[in-house]
Amino acid sequence: MRRLAVILMMMVSVPSQSQDFSTFTAAWWNVENLFDTRDDPATNDDEFTPQGDLHWTQRKMWAKLQGIYKTLTMMDLPDVVGLAEVENKYVLRSLCEGTPLSQAGYRYVHYDSPDKRGIDVALLYRKERFRVICSRAVNVSDSTEDFYTRDILVVEGVTAGGDTICLLLNHWPSKRGGEEAEVHRLEIARTVRALMNELHEHYPQAVVLAMGDMNSTVSEAPVRDGMGFGDDTNNAEGIRNLTLKMPKDWGSHKYQGLWDYIDQMFLLGGEAWMVRDLRLMRYDHLLMEEGSNAGMRPKRTYRGPKYEGGLSDHLPLLLRLKRRE
Repeated sequence: MRRLAVILMMMVSVPSQSQDFSTFTAAWWNVENLFDTRDDPATNDDEFTPQGDLHWTQRKMWAKLQGIYKTLTMMDLPDVVGLAEVENKYVLRSLCEGTPLSQAGYRYVHYDSPDKRGIDVALLYRKERFRVICSRAVNVSDSTEDFYTRDILVVEGVTAGGDTICLLLNHWPSKRGGEEAEVHRLEIARTVRALMNELHEHYPQAVVLAMGDMNSTVSEAPVRDGMGFGDDTNNAEGIRNLTLKMPKDWGSHKYQGLWDYIDQMFLLGGEAWMVRDLRLMRYDHLLMEEGSNAGMRPKRTYRGPKYEGGLSDHLPLLLRLKRRE
């Protein structure tokens, strides 16, 4: 009853939906371990249960969902939102229907991936602003080498103004595994590059946007070599890494005291559109003091076994596109 009252009070703060068809907004956010509280015997999710090591409860899950809702509202409800580290359709349905996001008309696209922890990528979209035409999950795992990771989620759709937008949502594997892992990471990057080019060839006028947690900085091999950038902002096919122009004193993730952008956005085509801006969303409730004069860091849900009550170890990105006159 208490949760219902909170939701009803928060509904009044949902902004009215814009009908400006000359703009399109896309957000990306790794929401770090958005699990339900039930044990899935097919995945390694035991710690995210009430009886697990982290004592993950419905109360904690709903606090996290409400925090994600609050953040998306502060971002003026993006037309599409790519998410990483969501467990299943249940948590997505809870977010879209059990919070005031239901008033903004959000729907979701999700496929279960072979990831051993059961975490996937997903797309939220406002049905009045973006109509999904088709979607598919591109498998980039290799069962012969016992290598399982998140699929690439490809979604093709049309804006309310009739423009085609193709989205590729990514959560590349980490560096864990050394040289063998790096081979897989490079191959996944090449797959993303090939998919972007295929979509651009099929839809020459469309915006083709790849976004995700690449688990690599802009200068590391999977992005530099796999995506083919070298030291340039554009690669040979004209794919732009929009993240290269982001402020260098911050980043989407902080590791060993250093900020960097392992969450990135790549754009191809869409000559009818211009990039208005790409922003790192540094809201106060997403950050906390590091301690010992080390500055700020993302406020996580858990840091090790300790419950911090935050939302993620990543900060979200928000891209604003505007149609040329």
